[in-house]
Amino acid sequence: MEPVKVVIRYANGKLIKGYTNDFFPNKPMFHVRPIESRPTDKGVEVYLGELKAVFFVKDFMGNPKYNEKKHLTEGQQTSGKQVEVKFTDNEVLVGTTLGYDPSRPGFFITPIDPQSNNLRVFVVSAALSNFRFL
Repeated sequence: MEPVKVVIRYANGKLIKGYTNDFFPNKPMFHVRPIESRPTDKGVEVYLGELKAVFFVKDFMGNPKYNEKKHLTEGQQTSGKQVEVKFTDNEVLVGTTLGYDPSRPGFFITPIDPQSNNLRVFVVSAALSNFRFL
């Protein structure tokens, strides 16, 4: 599996930016090689149960001043059901999901805003204060 860019957000606020090539939503642990490490480093172990979310990103910088759109634009095509999630830290994400099951550890969301730096987000269910279909 080719390494992908991720931003790991822990439930306690800790953040790691790096690369992973062994993330699977049904596995309790994966590895992230932080951006400041050497390409030959194995990386750090990350446990899903400690996380808020795994953000699969276009780039590591993003644009902190950009406000993501929270509504579909006219004619915008999506797949899946539109959802809004609110994390325990009050961050809100709006996107679409193909497979929400509250009994699973988490689920993927694709952001509504095509200009988002996030390609998709794996949301850890335990880190949510609210979930709703729109």
